[in-house]
Amino acid sequence: MEDLSLHILDIVENSIDAGSDSISIKIDEDTNTDRLTIEIDDNGKGMDAETIKKALDPFYTSKTVRRVGLGLPMFRQAALAAGGEFDIRSVPGRGTQVRAVFQHSHIDRMPLGDVSKTLLTLLMGHPEVQFSYTFRRDDCEWRFDTEEFASGDSLSTMDTLQRIRVFRQHWPKMS
Repeated sequence: MEDLSLHILDIVENSIDAGSDSISIKIDEDTNTDRLTIEIDDNGKGMDAETIKKALDPFYTSKTVRRVGLGLPMFRQAALAAGGEFDIRSVPGRGTQVRAVFQHSHIDRMPLGDVSKTLLTLLMGHPEVQFSYTFRRDDCEWRFDTEEFASGDSLSTMDTLQRIRVFRQHWPKMS
């Protein structure tokens, strides 16, 4: 994958495949500690310890359309290659948390990429899912939550599309 936003897209799509209808994406860019943290929480079916172990094996997938599952192993490798760490916590029947930490200044850290396009893709492709997104850079924080849309407002209405355009225009620029 070219950038971290594509990893986020892949992990979130896996969450949706696992039955999630509420997903939280958090990105914390802390230049003081030289860390970039990406955390994705879902309320899907969760995994037991054995399934987590299998999910980190690139030659395992629960999908029937292909024979390998590279999403989590590649995300893990990206974090480790950039001097970071990777963790999955999951409870069967309750959901999963994927957390990747990168050394922000590491020469091998992939660029964050266009997270706004990733979010737009997820919002338009899965209007039934409640998404919460938080981006923090040092002392500044920016939030977006689909629950803030008016009751009954579909993500496909013109008003909502305009809100998403404004969201993209005011997106914090990444360094």
